[in-house]
Parts: sequence; structure tokens; C-alpha cells
Amino acid sequence: MTKSKPFAALALSTVALSLALAGCGKNGGGAQGGPGGWPTPEANILTIETQPVTLSRELPGRTSAYRIAEVRARITGIVLKRHFTEGADVNAGQLLFEIDPEPYQATLDSARANLARAEASLLSAQAQARRYEDLVGTDAISRQAYDNADADAKARAAEVAAAKAAVRTAEINLGYTRVVAPITGRIGRAEVTEGAYVQQGQATLLATIQQLNPLYVDLSQPAEDALQLKAAVANGSLQKNGASAALTILFNNGESYAERGALEFSDVTVNPTTGTVTLRGTVPNPALDLLPGMFVRARVEEGTKPDAILVPQSVVTRDQRGQATVLVVESGERGDVVGVRVIEATRTVGSDWLVTGGLAPGDRVILDNRQKLRPGAPVKPLLATAPASTAPVAAPESAR
Repeated sequence: MTKSKPFAALALSTVALSLALAGCGKNGGGAQGGPGGWPTPEANILTIETQPVTLSRELPGRTSAYRIAEVRARITGIVLKRHFTEGADVNAGQLLFEIDPEPYQATLDSARANLARAEASLLSAQAQARRYEDLVGTDAISRQAYDNADADAKARAAEVAAAKAAVRTAEINLGYTRVVAPITGRIGRAEVTEGAYVQQGQATLLATIQQLNPLYVDLSQPAEDALQLKAAVANGSLQKNGASAALTILFNNGESYAERGALEFSDVTVNPTTGTVTLRGTVPNPALDLLPGMFVRARVEEGTKPDAILVPQSVVTRDQRGQATVLVVESGERGDVVGVRVIEATRTVGSDWLVTGGLAPGDRVILDNRQKLRPGAPVKPLLATAPASTAPVAAPESAR
């Protein structure tokens, strides 16, 4: 009997404590609004609103020269001198090589002499034809003699024309002894040296000139993306920003090239091996920071989505089936409660997800305190002090 007294005292203490807690629950539970007397958890919310957002994609590509000119010999001869510095900038018409001009100067002199002889013969033939024309009227000579004189004068005129053409050809060939730059750009190394023998019509490359400002950028876009973009523009869900899409070059370190370019055209065929379409753009290159053959990524503006819905990436989670979900505030019989919403979000815009399904304007998305919230549980929504970040440019899905 003595041993049972401590157990009886402990039982009485437990009952008293339970009654005290029950009394507290009656006094405070209803006031706080939570189950068992706990206060209703609070959460900052974002009220969904639509906004215009400029969408873009990052595409891989390579740079190439805007113009390429292969300098070749157009006559046969010995290279006497090189007049440029390898790797320097040259202007159109600038002298690059000099080929021995003496044989071509001699040919020109001979052609000019032949022209002078032909012109003298023409004058003599024309004078005789005029005299015969006067005599044939008086029957002093036969008609046949006049016809022969007239034909001879015309033949001499043709010889003069041929001699003039020979002179012009000789002048052109003499001019070809001075090899000049066909375009303005940067010239590479010299492929021949002084004393080299070059021939007309052979594939003897003297040098190569490339125009580097502006520069071409050839990009590869999946054909399926191109079709989706075309459909989005056609149905009005995406609006074009001008006649040509702007593009920005991105370096491997994440920095953007200072000069903005523009798309020029899209190829009309799909590469059967890669399933991509080639897009070509131009970008200014005044400081020649970009060189032909560089692998780059370019951010190409697709257009503006006028009614975009954005939510921060931090509030989107994936369920067991891989579906994107967010917690929202729903109106229930007991007030505001936590709900789970499956959304469609396949691309990012800065630090936000672009939502294409599952949310509508006016929906309230929970931004924080999510680890303390359970679906169906009461929640006290608070307006967020700062809205979700909205970057104007969307990164490509493949880059995420």
C-alpha cells in the first residue's frame, strides 16, 4: 500500500496537467485560429499578373568573314616585289605584288605600232575609194574597180578595230603586272616570295584577304523550334520586334559582346544529318575582337510575349512524376488554405520560370515558408514586399 502512493500522486499530477492544457486550448485556440492552439502560419504571396516579356534563345554557331578574296595571278611572269605587310589591313586597290612588266610593255608597244600601221593603211584605202567614187560616175573606171576599192577600205577599217583591241588587251595585261587588293580587309600571309614564277590560269594563290567588319555569324536552330516559332507568330502569341531579329554574341566566360547584330536570313533547307536550319546574322566588329572560325553562342530575340506569366524558380518544385508544381493560396470553407497546383514551365526568363499553363491572373502563389505548410492546411497570406524578378530575355531550354 505504501509503494502505490507515489504512483497515485503521479497519476493525479498528469490529470491536473491535462486539464490545465485543455483550459489553455479553450482560451487561446480559437483566438489564434490554428489547430490545437497553434497560430496560423503566415506566407508571403505573389499575385499573378501578366506582363510583356521579350523571349530569346541561345543558339550555337561559328563566325565567318563577311567577304573573302583569294588573290591570284592573272598573267604569267616572275614576282618582282611584295608591297604589303603580312597580317596588316589593306584597302581596295592597294598594290600587293609586282610582276615583271617588261614582256607586257613590249607587247603593248608592238600592238600600238600595229595600230598605227593599220590606221595609215585605212587612210590610204579610204582616199582611193573616194577618188574611184568620182571616176565611176563618168565611166572613167569600171564599177568593179570601185567596188574593190570600197571593200579594201572597209577591210582596212576592220584591221584598225582589231589593232585597237590588241592594244587594249596589251594594256590590260600590263596592268595585271600590278596585283592590287580587290577588297578592303585584313590580308594573311604571302603564299609566294620574290622571284617566284606564277602562271596565268593556274591555281597559284598569292594571298587571302578577309573583311572582318562586319562579321557573319552562322547559327544552327532545330527545325522543330523554327516551326514552333513560326506558329507562335502566326497565332499572335508572340509578336515580332521589327523586321529583323536582334542577336547578341556570348563568350565562354558568360560575358556579352558589346556590339549587337541582326539576323539576315534563314536557310530554306533542313540539314538531313542534324535536323537543323542555318540562320545567318551579321554583327559589327569595329575592334576586330571576333575572328573568323570562332565557336560562339548567340542570343537571338524571338519576339515579345504580351501576356507572359512569370514565377520565381525558387518556388517551383517537382513531384514524384516529375511535374512542376507550386503552392498556392485557395479559398476554402474555413478561409484561406494551402493548395498544390501543377503548372507547365519549360523555359526560364532570367531567374523566373515562364508559365504556359496551370496559373491564371489573380492566382496567389506562395513564395516562402513552404516547408511549414501542408496542402489543405490554413494559411495567412501576406503580400510580398518585392515582386518576383523579371528578366526581359529568356534563355534557351537546352541551356538549362
